[in-house]
Amino acid sequence: MKNVYLDNNATTRIDDRVVEKMLPYLKENYANPSSMYDTAHLTAKAIEKAREQVAEFLGLNSPKGIIFTSCATESANTAIKGVVNQYGSESKKHIITTQVEHPCVLSVYENLEKKGYRTTYVGVNENGELNIDNLLSKITPETILLSVMHANNETGAIYPVYEIASEAKKINKDIKVFVDGVQAAGKFPIKLEGTDIDFYSISGHKFHAPKGVGALYVKKGVLFEPFMLGGHQEGSLRAGTQNTPYIVALGEAAKLAMENMDYELTEVKRLRDKFETNILKALPNAKLNSKSSERVVNTSNIGFEYIEGELILLYLNDLGIYASSGSACTSGSLDPSHVLRAQKVPFTSLHGSIRFSLSRFTTEDEIDYAIEKVPEVIRKLAKMSPFQAELNAMGL
Repeated sequence: MKNVYLDNNATTRIDDRVVEKMLPYLKENYANPSSMYDTAHLTAKAIEKAREQVAEFLGLNSPKGIIFTSCATESANTAIKGVVNQYGSESKKHIITTQVEHPCVLSVYENLEKKGYRTTYVGVNENGELNIDNLLSKITPETILLSVMHANNETGAIYPVYEIASEAKKINKDIKVFVDGVQAAGKFPIKLEGTDIDFYSISGHKFHAPKGVGALYVKKGVLFEPFMLGGHQEGSLRAGTQNTPYIVALGEAAKLAMENMDYELTEVKRLRDKFETNILKALPNAKLNSKSSERVVNTSNIGFEYIEGELILLYLNDLGIYASSGSACTSGSLDPSHVLRAQKVPFTSLHGSIRFSLSRFTTEDEIDYAIEKVPEVIRKLAKMSPFQAELNAMGL
């Protein structure tokens, strides 16, 4: 049995070259980078090199705006709560976001609503695309924060965040813009220099670094209240002893992602398209949910009408094929995806929607195996479905 991992939007395998870069800082060069002696200077220097690598990865001319964190969830909390605590007041308690943000973002806004803040949630169309004019129309003089993800974790839809930030500042020059860039990082070039984006978050384990390390970009001149207090680390904006080996890993992963970008944009896309085309051709009840005109090259979200998603995943698991029914952070819930509900995916395929996400380590043989086995699973489950008549009418 093969081992075919198609859940790379949940997490990725660590690149062997990233592990190699980490090892010296787990063994010989383990000194606290805040200390004064020579070995500590080595670790501090390694951190600053990683900061430069991440800045280049994000299309920045200077590394000064990069803050290392433990993950994208911490980065999002830092940005959102930092803005609210710095700029919020009795007359300024309005936030704008979308209905399709990641739970680590939506949960913060739900919490802020309990504290008197008002959030406007902007929807998407049936292709998963935002109406930019509609979003911008929600901005008022009371709006302190606009929050839009760069790429959706479930459908792969890419949102024009540079344009959104620019137009938002024309309406309200004081508004702050936070972008969750987790699913964009490593999948297409990011160019933050010269944009109106104030905060941008990434997470290392989405592009072949370990879990437990991320970064937050903060635009020069933007004030915010730090989320974690204690020491002077990260320019006194994120307290806590710096995790040198993981920060080094993030820098190396960023460098490798840039080096492999052409492969990502061509070969990963080719494999994704091959898989998608063959599955849709083989199964008359397969409907593509990833319909945005702009989407990341590794992601395909397919709804299988009248089949239960959890059963699909269990049967695929038995064949060594690993995929997802949505965000890994909500995989324990039986509720249908909030992203697909916002996209108004029909109930006939809402519960049977599966996300397949590739990486640069996905092989042709693995895709061929998935193309063979996924239809077998769907046909087998179709015979067990209570909607037998509907499926028979489709030819299953």
